[in-house]
Amino acid sequence: MMWEGKKVLITGAGGFIGSHLTEALVKAGASVRVFIRYNSRNGRGNLEDLEQRELEEIEIIAGDLRDADVIERSVKGCNAVFHLGALVGIPYSYKNPREVIETNILGTFNILTAARDHGVERIVHTSTSEVYGSARYVPIDEAHPLQGQSPYSASKIGADKLAESFYASYNLPVVTVRPFNCYGPRQSARAVIPTLITQALASEEILLGNTEAIRDFTFVSDTVEGFIKAAQKQAAVGKVINVGSGQEISIGQLAQVIIATLGSSGKIVLDESRVRPSRSEVNRLLADNRLAKETLEWEPQVSLEEGIKKTMAWISAHLNRFQIGKYQI
Repeated sequence: MMWEGKKVLITGAGGFIGSHLTEALVKAGASVRVFIRYNSRNGRGNLEDLEQRELEEIEIIAGDLRDADVIERSVKGCNAVFHLGALVGIPYSYKNPREVIETNILGTFNILTAARDHGVERIVHTSTSEVYGSARYVPIDEAHPLQGQSPYSASKIGADKLAESFYASYNLPVVTVRPFNCYGPRQSARAVIPTLITQALASEEILLGNTEAIRDFTFVSDTVEGFIKAAQKQAAVGKVINVGSGQEISIGQLAQVIIATLGSSGKIVLDESRVRPSRSEVNRLLADNRLAKETLEWEPQVSLEEGIKKTMAWISAHLNRFQIGKYQI
C-alpha cells in the first residue's frame, strides 16, 4: 500500500508507539485520522511531541473504544486501520480487570465490526508478547501456546482471537502484529527502561522488582516499521507476526548496562511493591522473528546499545515529565 492519497485511522495514537506511527505515516503522505481516549483537559498525549505542522495535518477524534457509534464514525472512509488502542498496564489490570477486559476486547470487537462494515482494505491489529506467558521454549514463534497470566494478557488473547475469527468468518483483511518489549523516546516510566534511566539519572537508589526476568527489547522506530510493512504486504493478511529483536537480556543485566552507560553510582534495591504475583510473572520472552523477516521483509535496525543512548538523550531533555522513583502502574 502506497500512502499518498490513503486515509488511515490510528487508534491509541496518543500513546507511545501510536504517536511514533502517526508521525511516520504523516511523513509518508497519508491522510491521518487518529482516535484518542477522551479526557476533559482535551489532552492529546504523546501527540503533543509532534511538530505543529504535523499536528495540523491530523484529524483527531476523542472518545472511548467501548462506544460502537464513535468507532463506526471513526472508521468510515478509511482505507486502513491501525488498532493500537488498549489499556496496557499489567499492574493496572490487577486492580481494574473489568475495565481492561471491556476496553481491550469490546473495543477490538467494535473496530473489527466497523472495519468489516466499511470495507477497510487492511486492518493491523496490535497484540503483545505477553500473550505467550513464560516461555515454554525459545525462541518463541507464533505457534507458541497462549497463556493468560494476567488480566491484561488474557484480554489481549481474547482480542487476538476476535481478529482471527473475523478473518476466518468474514474474510476481513487483518494482520496481527505481536510486538515484544518496545522502548524509546516518549515512553512513560510505566515501562522498565524509562524507570531505570530516570532513577539512574536522579537517584542513588534504583528501585526494581524482579531482576531475573528476561526480555527482548525492540526500538520504537523498528516496531513502527513492522506495523507499516504489515499494512503493505499482501502475504501478511490472516497471519500473526512477531516483531522482536531476537536478542534477550535480563532486567538486572539491563540495569547494569544503563548504569555503566550513564556513569551512574546508583545501586539496585529490591522494591517488593514492584514484584508481581509469582504465577503471573512472565519469566522469559525471546522472539523468533523469522516470519517477520520472510513475510514483511523486516528486521531490526537499531541495536540495544544505540537505542538506549537515544532514549537516554530524550529522557535527559524531558526529565521534568517524570516522577522519579514512583511506581507507575
